[in-house]
Formats: sequence, C-alpha cells, structure tokens
Amino acid sequence: MKNVLEVLREFFLLGLTSFGGPTAHVAFFRDRFVGVKKWLTESEFADQLALCQFLPGPASSQLGLTIGWRRAGWAGALAAWTGFTLPSALAITAFGIGVTAFGGGLEGAGWLRGLQIAVVVVIANAVTSMWKGLCPGNSHKLVALAAAGIILATSPAWMQIVVIALGAVAGLIFLRDGSESRETFEKDDSTGLDEGSNPVKSSYAVGITCLVLFFVLLFGLPLLTKFAPGQPLEAFTAMYRSGSLVFGGGHVVLPLLSEEVVGPGWVTREEFLAGYGAAQAVPGPLFTFSAFLGSLIEGPGGAWGMALVSLLGIFLPAWLLVMGVMPFWHGAVRRPGVRSALAGTNAAVVGLLGAALYDPVWVGAIQGATDVVFLLGVAAALLVLKWPSWLVVVLAAVAGWGVFG
Repeated sequence: MKNVLEVLREFFLLGLTSFGGPTAHVAFFRDRFVGVKKWLTESEFADQLALCQFLPGPASSQLGLTIGWRRAGWAGALAAWTGFTLPSALAITAFGIGVTAFGGGLEGAGWLRGLQIAVVVVIANAVTSMWKGLCPGNSHKLVALAAAGIILATSPAWMQIVVIALGAVAGLIFLRDGSESRETFEKDDSTGLDEGSNPVKSSYAVGITCLVLFFVLLFGLPLLTKFAPGQPLEAFTAMYRSGSLVFGGGHVVLPLLSEEVVGPGWVTREEFLAGYGAAQAVPGPLFTFSAFLGSLIEGPGGAWGMALVSLLGIFLPAWLLVMGVMPFWHGAVRRPGVRSALAGTNAAVVGLLGAALYDPVWVGAIQGATDVVFLLGVAAALLVLKWPSWLVVVLAAVAGWGVFG
C-alpha cells in the first residue's frame, strides 16, 4: 500500500506541473523516475518508452502506466493514471461546463479566434519537431509525405489505419538498418537480461486476455450500439475507437475525434477547436480533451457523467494494449524487423499530423491577413522567445479577445 500511495503522490504532482505535451512529459518522467527516484534504469526506461511509442494511444500516459505497474503492480498502474490524469481532466471539464453555460455565441468570439490560431502554431511546432526526430533520412521523409498526400486526397477516417499499416510495410522494405546485427540485441549489458526474457513479471495469459478484450470491444461496441442505442454507449464507443486507432499521441487524435463528435453534430466545430486550444493550457495528458467533449454531449449524469464516460472510453484501449503487449515486448523490440516497421509507422504518423495541420486546423482557423499577423505573433512567442505553450495559449486567448472581440 505504501508503494501505491507513493506512485499516486508522484504522478499527481506531475499531473499538476507537466506542461508541454507528450515529449515534455517523457522528459519529466525520465528525470523523476530514472534520475531522482531511480525506479528504473536508463535501459528499462528506454524499453518501456519504445513499447508505448509502438502502440496506438497516448504515449506519455501509457508510459506512466508501465512505470506505476513496475513499482506497485495493477494498483500502482491505476494510481499512476489517476494521479497524472485527474488535474487536467477536472480543469478541462470545468471549462466545458463554462462554455455551455456562458459560451452562448461561440462563433466569432474573439478569445476563441485567439485559441484557434494558437492551436495552428502549437501543432505546426509539433510537426516540425516530429519531422526532425522521426524522419532522419530521405526514405523516412518520403514515407511521411506520401502519408500526408493520401490523407489529404481521401476523406474516410479509417484511411488513417491503412496509412499506418502501409508505413509499417514501407519500414520493413525501405528502412532496414544493416548496421544492426543480431548480436547487438543478444544481451543488454545494463540489465543483464538475455533476449526474450521478460523484465516485467506479467503473465502471458493476462496479456492474451487483455488483447482479446481490446479487439472484442473494438469490433463489438459498434454492433452493440445498433441493438442498444443510447448517448452514453455511443459516446463511449466513439472515444474507444479514437483511442484505439490513433498513433502518435495527443495531436494526431484531432482528426479522428473531429470525425467522431463534430460529424454527427454532438459538438460544433467552434466548440471543438476551443476545447483543443484550452487543452494546451492545462498540464497532463492531451487525451483529457475527451472529457471536455463529453461535457458538451447531452446524456444521463449530466456534464460530469458524460465527461467521465468519454474519459474512460478514450483511455481504456491504452490500458488493454499496454497490459496485453508488455509480457511479449522485451524480446520483440530487439528484433531489427520490428524496429524497421516502427520507423515506418513513426514516419507515417508525421504525415498524418501534417495533413491534420492543414485540414481541419489551418482551414478552420486562418481566414485572412489579420489572422496571419496574429499567428506570426504567437509563433514569435512560442518559437523565438521560447515561452511555455500553456502561457502562449492563455495569452493568445486574451489577445484574441482584444483584437477580434
């Protein structure tokens, strides 16, 4: 019990202070749990991070799950997720309730215009960072550009799955690194573990059960909504599907969630972009944006009830996938073929995010020369002056109220 409370305390503090998105979250985790607390070695941390980058879903939250699990088992994983998620979930839900109560005419609101333009800069910065980090070679860049082109030329949301799969295939064919020999991965000197050994004492039976349940829910929930329609179940299904199919973390979930909640008319485009902008101004995982969306969807339990349904729906796939794959990961990640497929998948993710930057983000936010000038000011604050993203977003909303209000 002591370890569980320790995990809860550590992740709650991180949930209150971890601004900056998934990449920053990983750095916070590494500094705290490798450098200060020494719960993991560098090698163990890298292995767990590779697992979370390989799976769809929120990478930083999944990494927190694995750290909490290693420290205090299943209860530790739950404590890590709760502590890291709760602060931002409460803040973003309260914002959604405020939008409903006082937002009235969101369309054309000055503060909203400021948020929308700030989102363009934040996502553009993410695309640039990912392009540099995940596309080091010309082959990687070609995969990313091809992925962006396919997404922009097609409309179905399921094309993202196809593009991710094609990225993995392209990685296996074109992104093999001949310098990585089999012997490189035979033994990890920092941990003393032979290839195929499992650093996390997790049952294979539990892993298989979690993976089976993941796919049963992915394909079974849409069928269930046909026989038992209802807003909570439909919202849970939409969020579960988004959490299951998005690679690359918070920013890449934007087009999927837009398709799920704006398409059927549950949330307006203006509300959607307002919430996404506000999500940049709170610490913790960006996937808590789902709680904001849930608070705007009418259903039993009111705004807080639907926010909880949406939050659990989008995070449940992360739980099932991490706990399902973790027992098998240590051996798989050391195989060059898996690394090549992962490189192709990551490059495709960059293309997906680049396509989302254009539509719906740029198309929905930039309408004229004044917007471009405002965007340049936001870019100067974020990229040149290096102000934190949460502060830039807050100031953009205030400035937008003055400029466009």
